Amino acid sequence: MGYGLGIFLLALGLILALAVQDSISNIDLTLVGWIVALAGVLVLVLTAVTLNRGRSARTVSTTTHPDGSQTTTEQRHRNDPPPSV
Repeated sequence: MGYGLGIFLLALGLILALAVQDSISNIDLTLVGWIVALAGVLVLVLTAVTLNRGRSARTVSTTTHPDGSQTTTEQRHRNDPPPSV
C-alpha cells in the first residue's frame, strides 16, 4: 500500500463514476466508480497516518561534553516498533 495505489484507485474510481457512459448488464459503473474512489481515499489516509505515526514517537537529545565531543541519545516510546536494520 502506498500513495501511488491510493492515487491510482482514486483516479480510476473518478473516471468510472464521472466519465464512463457505457453500461454492463446488471452492473452500475457509476456506483462501482464511487466505491473505488472511496477506497482510494481510504488508502491515502491510512498511508499518511501510518507513515506519520513513527515520526512523532521519539525524542532525540544531543549533549556536548567539555572536551568538545557530543553524545546523541534517542528515546523511543513503548508503542513504537523496533527500528528496521
